[in-house]
Amino acid sequence: MSVNSTPEQESRRLVYDLWPEVGQMLGITKYAAYEAAKRGEIPTIKIGRLLKVPKVAFDKMLEQAGVR
Repeated sequence: MSVNSTPEQESRRLVYDLWPEVGQMLGITKYAAYEAAKRGEIPTIKIGRLLKVPKVAFDKMLEQAGVR
């Protein structure tokens, strides 16, 4: 969750940052997050040089793992 965002704004977000957001949600290091994305274990889309994690794909990944 961003520092200055409201819960309503968070619910409308379509993507997360791979680091720090997704990495911290999963409790893994920056290196581990990028390596997992590289292996395809974390779903990502590339926007320029940035790796973003689609919220829907991330939630689905967690559901399939039995986390959510």
